[in-house]
Amino acid sequence: MAQMAWTFDAPTGVYKNHALSAKIYEAAIEEMVFMDHVLPLNEMGRKRGENITLTRVAQLSEPTSAKLSETERIPEDSFSITTTSITVDDWGRAVPFTSFLDDLSHFDVDNAVQRLLKTQMVRVLDAEAATAFKNAKIKYAPTGAAANNIATNGTFGATASVNMNTFHVEEIRDYLYDTLLAPPVAGEDYIGIFRTLGLRGIKRDSDWADWHKYTDPQAKFNGEVGRWENVRFVETNHSTALGKVGSSSVLGEGVVFGADSVAYAEVLAPELRAMVPQDFGRSKAVAWYGIMNFGLIWDTGNAGEAKVVHVGSA
Repeated sequence: MAQMAWTFDAPTGVYKNHALSAKIYEAAIEEMVFMDHVLPLNEMGRKRGENITLTRVAQLSEPTSAKLSETERIPEDSFSITTTSITVDDWGRAVPFTSFLDDLSHFDVDNAVQRLLKTQMVRVLDAEAATAFKNAKIKYAPTGAAANNIATNGTFGATASVNMNTFHVEEIRDYLYDTLLAPPVAGEDYIGIFRTLGLRGIKRDSDWADWHKYTDPQAKFNGEVGRWENVRFVETNHSTALGKVGSSSVLGEGVVFGADSVAYAEVLAPELRAMVPQDFGRSKAVAWYGIMNFGLIWDTGNAGEAKVVHVGSA
C-alpha cells in the first residue's frame, strides 16, 4: 500500500505500520491575494464558445482650444475602438487513492484529499492571476536608491540592484497617475502587491519609519506598510506568484495597478469532482476542475491605456 509508510519494528521483527496520532498535520501554505483584484466577466458562461472579446474605447485627444467663432463649424474628432480577447482553457488536478487505504486509515481519506485539492486549486488560481498582472508592458527596475529604469515594451531594461524604498513608491505612483493616467482602484488609491522582501525594503526606509512614528505607530507593530503616496500595499509570501529577483535576489517582486487591470473569464467555476469508482470500487480519485482564464484588459504600454506597473528585474 504505497500511500502508507510501513517499516520493520526490529531488524528481524514484524513488518507493521506504527500507530498514528489522532491529529492530522497539514503543511502550511502561502497567502493568496491576487484573485481579490481581478475583474470577473459576467458575460462569459457555458455554451458561449471559448473566447470573449473585450471592447476598448480610447480617449479623445485634448484640443489646444475648443473655442468657436460665430460662423465656424464645430470641429469633429474621431474616436478609436480596439478589442482584445481572452481564450479559456480547462484546468485541473487529481489525487488517486484506493479503497484499501480508505478502509484501513483511522481518518477520512476522502475528506483529507478534498481539503488538499481545494488548497491547491486556490494556489493555482492565485499564481495564474499574478502571471496576468506581470504580463504588463510597463516594467520598472530599481537600479539605485534614487534611480530606476522604466521600459514600456514588456521587457525589463535593466537588472534591479536595490530593493524597494519610498523613493520607488513615489516614482511608480507618479508614473501611474501623471504619465499613464491610470485611474485608481478605489477612491484615490492604487493597489500594490509585493513579495514580503519588497515591503521589508519600504519598512526599513527612514522616511517611512519617521512618518508612521506619528501618524500610525501601530503599523510597525503590526508589520504593515499600509498606505503610502496613494498606494495601498498588500503582502504575499506566495513564491510562485512573486519572486525574489535582481542582483543577489535583492528585490521583492511586485505589481502596482489601477482600476480595470486584469479580467477573469469563467465558463465553469472550479469545482471538486469524484471519479466513479473503478475495479469494483477498489480504485478511487478526487479532482478539481474548471474552465477559465485571465488576461490584461489593456495589453499596451500607452498612456491612457496601461494600468499595471510590474516591478522586477531583467
